[in-house]
Amino acid sequence: MLKGFRRFLSHGDIVVTATGLVVALAFSTLIQAFTTDLINPIVNRASGSHSVKLGVQLGAKGSATTFLNFGAFISAIIYFFIFMIVVYIFIVAPYRRAQARRGKSVFGEPAPTQTCPYCLSSDLPLGAQRCRYCTSELPSEDAAA
Repeated sequence: MLKGFRRFLSHGDIVVTATGLVVALAFSTLIQAFTTDLINPIVNRASGSHSVKLGVQLGAKGSATTFLNFGAFISAIIYFFIFMIVVYIFIVAPYRRAQARRGKSVFGEPAPTQTCPYCLSSDLPLGAQRCRYCTSELPSEDAAA
């Protein structure tokens, strides 16, 4: 059991995923600081003064528990978009280029598929000669045209 667990941990995909999560956490911390220290003051200033927050008070005046804080929500949306842009620019785009050099296509258009006329499964590779589900022989592309 311990040997199987060790193999599981040393599997390449697990290491790549763990590294990606650590990098994402580091980016998240940076972007959270950017949003808190730079974006939030700008959004709060949009309300006209520093003492009034962008939102609506539903209950007793001055109660933070009944205040709908639209400024914090807008900041969270801005944070999300900035985070996704940073992840795309620094993780996804370089990974796509590295995989393209290896001859692999990732995060691109899916490969074209064909449908089996007998069982109607639609995820068969375009050049398949036999259906992987019902094992029927598929008509050739020349006969279909």
